[in-house]
Amino acid sequence: MADWATIADLGTAAGTALLAVATFASTRSAGRATATAERALMESLRPILVPSRWDDPTQEIRFLDGRWLPVHGGRAAVKVTDKVFYLVMSVRNAGRGLAVLHGWDMPAEEHSPHRDPADFRRLTRDVYVSAGDLGFSQVTVRDPTSQEFRTVCDTVTSGGELWLDILYGDAERTQRVITRFVVSRSPVADSTEHDWALTANRHWNLDRPDPR
Repeated sequence: MADWATIADLGTAAGTALLAVATFASTRSAGRATATAERALMESLRPILVPSRWDDPTQEIRFLDGRWLPVHGGRAAVKVTDKVFYLVMSVRNAGRGLAVLHGWDMPAEEHSPHRDPADFRRLTRDVYVSAGDLGFSQVTVRDPTSQEFRTVCDTVTSGGELWLDILYGDAERTQRVITRFVVSRSPVADSTEHDWALTANRHWNLDRPDPR
């Protein structure tokens, strides 16, 4: 005679196991959906700065002391006085999110690692570059005795290159990136101030894995 109590227990156990499997599968599916949605959200917020196009319009950029400096598309403009160094770069945001600029640094060599973001010079004004839009990044050094000022003066005199690390992130102050720009004398320059060529040769993700 069948042991109906045992059969009932086995049926209950099997049902519980099937429910556990279904719950596990549902949880994994929900987890994947959540992760996918999170990645899509972060991608929609992510900025990436690159040099603008050479046919982009000239921008007139004002500095805090009232000086204006024009910069042509795809290039940088440099102005050095006895006491102040001004530099502005014409950039585009190739990412999908708003770029919020935080600070800058001037590495000693083109291929040297970037410094700790805490050691970057913080910007004294808010600078934003909209997704897919034209914008700028500006640098000012007001200490003629600093190494940065001497480096700039030597570069302007010799026609060499400047390397600038720009620190920025998205609108949520996350997904920080350091982009290294190279400023060099343009081969077609008609002005030593307003026609310095601009390239970007490295991007570092600080809050996300690097793409390499």
